[in-house]
Amino acid sequence: MGPLKGLRVVELGGQGPGPYCGMLLADLGADVVAVERPAPATTVALDRSKPATNIFNRGKRSVTLDLKQLDDVDAMLAMLDRADAFIDPFRPGVCERLGIGPDVVCGRNPRMIYGRMTGFGQEGPLAQAAGHDVNYVALSGALHSIGYEGQPPTMPINLLGDFAGGGLLLALGIACAAFERSLSGKGQVIDTAMVDGAALVFAPMFAAYASGAWGDRGTNLLDGGAPFYNVYETADGKFVSVGAIEPQFYAELLLRAGVDLDGHQMDRASWPQGKAVLAEMFQTKTRDEWCALMEGTEVCFAPVLHPGEVAAHPHNAARGTIVEVNGVAQPQSAPRFSRTPGSAKATCHPGAHALEDVLEGWS
Repeated sequence: MGPLKGLRVVELGGQGPGPYCGMLLADLGADVVAVERPAPATTVALDRSKPATNIFNRGKRSVTLDLKQLDDVDAMLAMLDRADAFIDPFRPGVCERLGIGPDVVCGRNPRMIYGRMTGFGQEGPLAQAAGHDVNYVALSGALHSIGYEGQPPTMPINLLGDFAGGGLLLALGIACAAFERSLSGKGQVIDTAMVDGAALVFAPMFAAYASGAWGDRGTNLLDGGAPFYNVYETADGKFVSVGAIEPQFYAELLLRAGVDLDGHQMDRASWPQGKAVLAEMFQTKTRDEWCALMEGTEVCFAPVLHPGEVAAHPHNAARGTIVEVNGVAQPQSAPRFSRTPGSAKATCHPGAHALEDVLEGWS
């Protein structure tokens, strides 16, 4: 099942964004084989009698190869000869030193889509530098704009660089290259840099800065500066979100909140006072009481849910947004296809499958 059924993908084991890319492809029907390095002798052995719970490995098969051994490199190349796409999660030059760089792999298999995932890209002064999500998001310009007025940038979790600008973008790149290959018959190398990806996700803000529509951090329409597009604490210590940008939605917010704010909605000079008034107002009721008054209305309102609450929310439950796989609650595959739906499939332990079975099935 899934629109990518028939696509054979080899994923070289790595951290977050590479396995996330493979997970997305597997959700959408690709046959993804994760290649893991042998566990060091000092590593505590997995209890393979229990279900695997690593979400990154859902829907995949997993084999173990030691790419410092020539026989295992040959086995890897034999898989890549039969594969459609490869996910390389290492710094530039690592796969070349292992004997599985793009010149070798694509020379043997001209239809190969060779996807390279790095922080800073395959070229440039920082190409060989170490880094993590926060560094890539910082260099992209996005981190500067995240946070409240008068405070340093807020440390984001690694969604913007690793997952949106990295894994998700490479999955898109592989799907695009597969479409192009259906026309040309040729594969290609994809250079996915998380700095590039984070900057791309941040594209609307570049335009806003250039036009003068965006000011200092925490003073703007969508970054906590506006009273009507913000998060507020409730009487029980929980939080709600409002996004009443349009005038009719703003009027509905004030009506249901029972407040009357001075000044025009878009008068930025009045925003600090407006936030103070709404903050005090939201403290008068619990989150559930505000949900009863505002959820599903024209206010543009939603409760701020703890991850453990997401599955039980009536809207998410009706759509099946969260599913349980091997005892772990997790997001269902997205987006949703009418004829070829994807799905969050069972998760495997590292090295759970035999290389011989993969090669035989891919012959």
